[in-house]
Amino acid sequence: MHATKRICNATGKVCKKNTSLKCPFLRFIGDALPASSFDSVYKTFRLHCPFLRTAPDLSKPQNPAMQVGTLSTCAQAPAVQEKSPHQSGNPAVESVDIPENMISEVVSKKESARPKSLPVNAMQSLENKLETLREEGKYRTFVDVERHVGEFPSATWHNPNATERPIQVWCNNDYLGMGQHEDVIEAMCEATKTCGAGAGGTRNISGTTIYHTKLEKELAEVHDMESALVFSSGFVANEAAISTIAKQLPGCEIFSDAKNHASMIEGVRNARVPKHIWRHNDLEHLEELLEARKDAPNKLIVFESVYSMDGDIAPIEEICDLADKYQALTYIDEVHAVGLYGEKGGGVAQLRGLSDRITVISGTLGKAYGVHGGYIAGPSVVVDAVRSFAPGFIFTTSIPPAVAAGALASVRYLKKSSKERDLQKERAEFMKKQLAEKCIPFINSESHIIPVMVGDAKLCKKGADLLMERFGIYVQPINYPTVPVGTERYRFTPGPLHDEEMIVEAVEALDEVWSALNIDRASASTAN
Repeated sequence: MHATKRICNATGKVCKKNTSLKCPFLRFIGDALPASSFDSVYKTFRLHCPFLRTAPDLSKPQNPAMQVGTLSTCAQAPAVQEKSPHQSGNPAVESVDIPENMISEVVSKKESARPKSLPVNAMQSLENKLETLREEGKYRTFVDVERHVGEFPSATWHNPNATERPIQVWCNNDYLGMGQHEDVIEAMCEATKTCGAGAGGTRNISGTTIYHTKLEKELAEVHDMESALVFSSGFVANEAAISTIAKQLPGCEIFSDAKNHASMIEGVRNARVPKHIWRHNDLEHLEELLEARKDAPNKLIVFESVYSMDGDIAPIEEICDLADKYQALTYIDEVHAVGLYGEKGGGVAQLRGLSDRITVISGTLGKAYGVHGGYIAGPSVVVDAVRSFAPGFIFTTSIPPAVAAGALASVRYLKKSSKERDLQKERAEFMKKQLAEKCIPFINSESHIIPVMVGDAKLCKKGADLLMERFGIYVQPINYPTVPVGTERYRFTPGPLHDEEMIVEAVEALDEVWSALNIDRASASTAN
């Protein structure tokens, strides 16, 4: 950028480097500032400078000339007619002294506002990408929700304008409300009082407590497996286990369903072994790929039981048949099924009597179990290999003992109680009937997940905002990259704590939003 001749509009003098001018706005700011830095610095000087106080506010650009990254502080200042110190109007600014502490404060703000490690072109590139997301309606915002123990799904929304509003939560993955169950809360409080807040280290270095050990034993029993291993999250469990198992088996090749979760995709990618992607739930395509690589020394088939965005369920038995035929290992992700399906909450494989045909099961403690963390369960030798070789397990701090204790209480409770999952299924079926009556397009899957289809990112965001602001219905818009462009949706997860009256009111709100925004009631070809 060429140097700009800086004329102070307040004094009419040239501002030179190391000048003794009393206007620190020119003296310390420099030729140009990114918009992110300019606003805070300019507003501070505006409070003290007699000229800037009476001039139009430059932090709110009024013409296209003020572009991010090219704002020259003196070149952009509005021109004013010079007046003699004896004339009425602006005071003689040359006699104004700016307090040194104020100057130091602003200079400090300027330095801290501009990341030294982020060049202007890099910052601009990132800003452009974020702006593209906003324009396409794909920019994601956090919703500040305060849940209240004993009142779920009721909660409080702390919105951006610093006000509060009562809402109902309809997109929660705490499917059974176990995050507020008295047994879970009591266990977590007791463990905190006993062991303190944090784990204190990795599992290998002081981060294993009796709660971790008992939890892993309980999970192995729930899944009828020899062993289990707890991770810091379900994402980490999948990435670490898949990549490690494939790396440790000589000549291993991975066969992955096309709609697998991002955590599984990362595991496949990080394994750095040959991979083959089979069309979603397409058994013929899977067999075709297996047949082509039948001589590979080791084969690992990775898939999910319940696919969370469409709510469909994999043909587990048929996949296991192919695994037996081609001597492949099976890795099933049951994160949206554990606690919800099966006699002991072991997932869809357990529900269908197929647990003994699965090599490794991965699950989460943060959805139906209502706490936090992830895990795998399987043969002892496989679990031990992951424990011994997976960086995602070895080099990460263990989950806190209170979290392990709460998860343990939840797993034990749902191992014996089925009333919550039975009621949840009833609620899901009731909501599907209500949606059908109102001609709201949804995917009528066999699982508890109800995808309500919109098909447009901007409409999806507008509809979600309207549901929240007008009706107090909180459901998050789901768009790319979570789902393909053109299949944007809301993902409803009614649970045992959503009663029928709530469901009727939620569907009526959807009906009004569909009419208000003129959303196609047959926008999804997959809806039934």
